[in-house]
Amino acid sequence: MFGIGWPELLIILFIILLIFGGSRLKGLAKGLGESIREFKKASSEESEKKEDDEKAVIEAAKKMGIKTEGKTSAQILKEMNEMLGDKKA
Repeated sequence: MFGIGWPELLIILFIILLIFGGSRLKGLAKGLGESIREFKKASSEESEKKEDDEKAVIEAAKKMGIKTEGKTSAQILKEMNEMLGDKKA
């Protein structure tokens, strides 16, 4: 870890404790914890949204009569666009 061992890390943490004080350090740690929690929540919501979008693409493709097994969502979308392009012409 950049050549910093446990003794150096403890000294750095002790200096930070002296500079900020116990109560302020507690507030900083609480804020950091809340930030990490919000980040995890946002990233899990994003992955859930992506999964929902992929399911919607697969359902729409099946309704159009496109076989979806073994294909990525990008391949399915390409096939859907080709079918729609043929119908427009």
